[in-house]
Amino acid sequence: MMSLQWTDSREIAIALAETYPDTDPKTIRFTDLMQWVLDLPDFTDDPKRCGEKILEAIQLAWMDEV
Repeated sequence: MMSLQWTDSREIAIALAETYPDTDPKTIRFTDLMQWVLDLPDFTDDPKRCGEKILEAIQLAWMDEV
């Protein structure tokens, strides 16, 4: 599988939906969301490149997935 970067919000959302199938993405705090993304096995980007807009895009994409 390819490595995931912060800009891969759709792919990250799919991975999160598969990893946390019983989680409602609307209930996730951004601090937790960031950690969950960093914990994904295929995620390789620099944590310092993450910001609120990126986390918001991931959260919205995840909501679209479920």
